[in-house]
Amino acid sequence: MTLTQLQEKYKKAQALNLKLDMSRGKPGAAQLDLSNGLLDEKWLQPAIDENGIDCRNYGILDGIPEIKRLFSELMCMPEDQIIVCGNASLAIMYDYLLQCMLLWSKQGQIKFLCPVPGYDRHFAILEQLGIEMINIPMLDDGPDMAMIAKHVKDPLVKGVICVPKYSNPEGKTFSEACVRAFAALKPAAKDFRVIWDNAYIVHDLHEETDALLNIHQAAKEHGTEDHFVEVTSFSKVTFPGAAVAAIAASPANIKAIKTRMNVQTIGYDKLNQLRHARYFNDLNGIKMHMKKHAEILRPKFEAVIDILARDLTGLATWTVPRGGYFISLDLPEGCAKRCAQLLNEAGVVLTPAGATFPYGKDPLDRNLRIAPTFPATEELAAATELLTLCARLAILERK
Repeated sequence: MTLTQLQEKYKKAQALNLKLDMSRGKPGAAQLDLSNGLLDEKWLQPAIDENGIDCRNYGILDGIPEIKRLFSELMCMPEDQIIVCGNASLAIMYDYLLQCMLLWSKQGQIKFLCPVPGYDRHFAILEQLGIEMINIPMLDDGPDMAMIAKHVKDPLVKGVICVPKYSNPEGKTFSEACVRAFAALKPAAKDFRVIWDNAYIVHDLHEETDALLNIHQAAKEHGTEDHFVEVTSFSKVTFPGAAVAAIAASPANIKAIKTRMNVQTIGYDKLNQLRHARYFNDLNGIKMHMKKHAEILRPKFEAVIDILARDLTGLATWTVPRGGYFISLDLPEGCAKRCAQLLNEAGVVLTPAGATFPYGKDPLDRNLRIAPTFPATEELAAATELLTLCARLAILERK
């Protein structure tokens, strides 16, 4: 189509007064319905854990044994190296970094390495805490580890924050070589930490899943266990607003975290922990539940990818993830903001262009994050077709 023809088609789309949202990776209503059984009162009868502790009362700082055992299976970590907290791993990361900053901030301008494109909320945490962010390009098998190895020679580089499996937004999984390179890092900072945000640990879309090497086991070979703090949650397994999240780390890190927690809280929501543990029972229960999620999500991802292939082949590139919650779209340089603007003016909301980079600044202005999970399938198709129309307009305008 010519530019004029695309403009006419765009005007017709604007006249439809669409109100569609592909901005956040939220589960759709059908996914939330999968967990409605969790609300049955039977899971809390009796509200006593296996050690005889009344979960309605104070106590148990690091989580009841049933839920620790479940996360131990999920994360392949000993139960005594896991702390189960509230509903959100994001809150765990924020709290952990905030507490680290009480010590780090006395040392100078702290820096963190950020694989890009990456998770906008990671960057928001670091920016609010005044931590300088350094872009690290994502390669096919994970972050550019040679660049990371170079940067960690600076003692003010205190860590890395990343999503190692089905990364946000590209849906990539770090290779075994990449994970081993993380484990082998020799940073100048003795208090160096990698925030290993394993948000999509069981969020597979297909039977053929991506395998992620256990970072803690790899780190033991190099004596670097203290460098890694892993978080995950059930936010996109059950209910995002009422889930359970956990942190796994070395014995020394767990001890330090518990020391701070002992002042901060008397314990998290044990009733919620109890019902999640009883509802799933074991790792197999989680995996069976996640297959139901995949059956809902797979057609949505396929619909978006089919439309991208039909309309943008030769003009743009995109990822085809085997799991996670996002598709990453790369347009020609200088086109992402204009595409997002056109799309917004036609009634479709995306995550803002640039959000997948620190400070909201995509140096090439080309990356857009697509979140296919929340809209109904028919709305998703309409939104994606409008996205490709806006992309072609932005590209032609640029020429």
